[in-house]
Amino acid sequence: MFVDVAKVKLQAGKGGDGAVSFRHEIYIPKGGPDGGDGGKGGSVIFKADKDTNTLLDFRYNPELTAEDGKKGAGQRSAGRSGKDLIVEVPIGTVVKRDDTVIADLTYDQQEAIIAKGGDGGFGNAHFKSSTRQAPLIAEVGEPGEAFEAVLELKLLADVGLVGLPNAGKSTFLSVVSNARPEIANYPFTTLTPQLGVTTIDHQDILIADIPGLIEGAAEGRGLGHDFLRHVERTAVLLHLVDVYSDDAGEAYRVIRHELEKYGDLGSRPEIVALTKCEGVDDEIIDMQKSSILEANPKAHIFAISAQSGMGVKDLLRELIKVKATSQSNSEPKVTHPVSQKKSPEVTAEEKAIPVITLTSEQLSKAWKVEKQADKYIVTGPKIEKFARRTDLGNYESVNRLRDIMKKMGIRAELTSQGAQPESIISIAGKEFTLVEDW
Repeated sequence: MFVDVAKVKLQAGKGGDGAVSFRHEIYIPKGGPDGGDGGKGGSVIFKADKDTNTLLDFRYNPELTAEDGKKGAGQRSAGRSGKDLIVEVPIGTVVKRDDTVIADLTYDQQEAIIAKGGDGGFGNAHFKSSTRQAPLIAEVGEPGEAFEAVLELKLLADVGLVGLPNAGKSTFLSVVSNARPEIANYPFTTLTPQLGVTTIDHQDILIADIPGLIEGAAEGRGLGHDFLRHVERTAVLLHLVDVYSDDAGEAYRVIRHELEKYGDLGSRPEIVALTKCEGVDDEIIDMQKSSILEANPKAHIFAISAQSGMGVKDLLRELIKVKATSQSNSEPKVTHPVSQKKSPEVTAEEKAIPVITLTSEQLSKAWKVEKQADKYIVTGPKIEKFARRTDLGNYESVNRLRDIMKKMGIRAELTSQGAQPESIISIAGKEFTLVEDW
């Protein structure tokens, strides 16, 4: 079963808590703090795999959870980091979070961190100072990222077949390739995209058959809205028009209009093929060609018959030629595991696992205080990180957070906004109160 859209809930691992521990050895009465740090939580990592071709598995396993980090221990023993959860997805998978693309996996074995694991908390060995010989402070581990992601599969192919329903796309694909799509004499026989490989002059071409489009497909009518995304990755469009159409030019215009409204498909290299031409008078073929040329004077038109093989080899050779020209003139190249035996060359920078980081705009705003009802909400990447790692059940840990807020100027801002000793402060979902002598 072909599935090209799926929703998944991602939960990266929580970081392990730091340990509160003191060195206890004979003849060493005051060994000092030796609590170890917690381990880092595991991340959820997606990995493109050439042998995976559908998102079906996510329909039955919609929740992906990475392992938590382990707690630290005495003798400065750090907790073990949680194992990353590596999930194989098809090449061409796009990952979105809140309608924003966070990963686009376009070649085999490419990896991307989708949900980042939380950092482990520091043990009390980190908090020893000249005035604090026996600290009872240890940080808790940060929670891992958790959110719902939308996965979209955009097929990677050399050639994308487009045309009105019943234009002969499935018949063409079944004749020239190893694909076996359903074929029948009625519209919308093809309900899911189909892939096939054909070889001509010792060169492979990967062809994608897209379900028939209709007028208004770019706005969501018919089946086109769900499957137009698959044409985005193709190097060449093969536009099939039924020679028996009442007006081949109008049939051509309808599809071209939809392609032009959907992204940059209007500028994609295109070849037009009049289908089912076996036994049709040359006069009728010429008339239909003229009608298409009125709509697009630059159209490159072939008259073919998939059943008899008429004009098919010449068409495939032209597709090879246009594909080569298209790939040499565009970046990045359209690649896939069939027509290119080796993985595309990538730079060291591209091979590095991408990590979602804070933007410069976010970093430039150190913190912000906003009063909401009876609470004071403090936001900012740095102070939120400290808050997430604070154990609210540990008096010294909370006092440390208060001291950090005082040094950052947050205390003064809270006072200026009218905060009182018993006012509730909320940072990263953690709530506590001010104190009289703070």
